[in-house]
Amino acid sequence: MPQSIEYQKQMTEIVYINLPGPAEPSPGMSGGELLHGFLAELYLGAQPDVKERINDLCGRWSVFYRKIGSS
Repeated sequence: MPQSIEYQKQMTEIVYINLPGPAEPSPGMSGGELLHGFLAELYLGAQPDVKERINDLCGRWSVFYRKIGSS
């Protein structure tokens, strides 16, 4: 007899991209820093319709942009 409830454990990772990112690439930057700068600039420079598409894709992949307030 099959079980009435099926359970599957899924591991989910959440990625936060802190804004603003690095303004320009520089020698010696790690791959993570380069990617951070690219993704931050992609989001900040986007027009509203493009930004909506970016947010849609990010939501599917558990990627979130967050603005870091200055003290």
